[in-house]
Amino acid sequence: MQPVRWGILGISGHYIKKVHLPVRESEQSEVVGIASRSREKAEATARKYDIPRAYGSYDELLADPDIEAVYNPLPNHMHVEWVKRAADAGKHILCEKPLGLDADEVQEAIDYCRERNVLLMEAFMYRFHPQWKYARDLIHTGNIGTVRAVQSSFFYDNEDPQNIRNRQDAGGGGLYDIGCYCVSTARYLLGAEPQRVVSLVEYHPEWKIDMLSSGLLDFGGAHASFTVGTQNFPYQFVTAYGSGGIITVHIPFNTHPDVPVTVTVRDGIDVREVAFGPEDHYGAEFDAFSRAVRAGGPVPTPPEDALNNQRVLDALFASGESGSWVSL
Repeated sequence: MQPVRWGILGISGHYIKKVHLPVRESEQSEVVGIASRSREKAEATARKYDIPRAYGSYDELLADPDIEAVYNPLPNHMHVEWVKRAADAGKHILCEKPLGLDADEVQEAIDYCRERNVLLMEAFMYRFHPQWKYARDLIHTGNIGTVRAVQSSFFYDNEDPQNIRNRQDAGGGGLYDIGCYCVSTARYLLGAEPQRVVSLVEYHPEWKIDMLSSGLLDFGGAHASFTVGTQNFPYQFVTAYGSGGIITVHIPFNTHPDVPVTVTVRDGIDVREVAFGPEDHYGAEFDAFSRAVRAGGPVPTPPEDALNNQRVLDALFASGESGSWVSL
């Protein structure tokens, strides 16, 4: 197929470090331009990373008729605004998580894109790594019996007050940044939505962002629990506990593209380590979206999934304030 021509909104470190190389090597996705609010910065970045075009504003990129799809890694509070502007320009949109700051924003973005006949997907890249399809297939085919619990943790240490993840006005904080992964993986593995949630949220005394958050999700017969923190030693895992076995995804989110990863399966017969990759889930995500563009849709992860995930995050924030269970 003819590669889809992509534009990048903003010069984020995440894009440069994690996304640019796999997309550059793709036969289905081609980055043709990158935009910054500083033309000099855009031009310097384009030269350094061999991107053909540089734009001195996001609107200038969106006005380029050669660009078919855009990647939106802007700060969280800017996601919906630039999703809507991209839709107005007729561009398909892959937007970083969370798609919005609350469920109303996410619903607004979904409706806006649908009315303008452009594709929209939230960029949960982990779902495009083969270890996750394997884990979900084992669960859905009954290989570990009935799943009763999913546990996960996601930690990193970021004590820079100027970092976008620590700014309340930009939608920073642990639940938006990494708690969303724990909620998403529980929903993905169980193939269901929680009925109610309860949480404990600790806020930074100066920055006012949540720095340590724990949640319990009641799926009716199965529970999911997690803890995320932004000032902890970096660590992550996801484990599903079934009546007939256990599955642990050891590096669920920050997999390296150049080394294999393993999933541990305990099923009553033995314990085995199943290896996957090397695989770059960012490249796989872009290519899956590009194929959807060429096919005229649908996208591999429907935008309603982003809405359901955000509803859970909203409920967790509300529970953290009230100290009580919140129904969904």
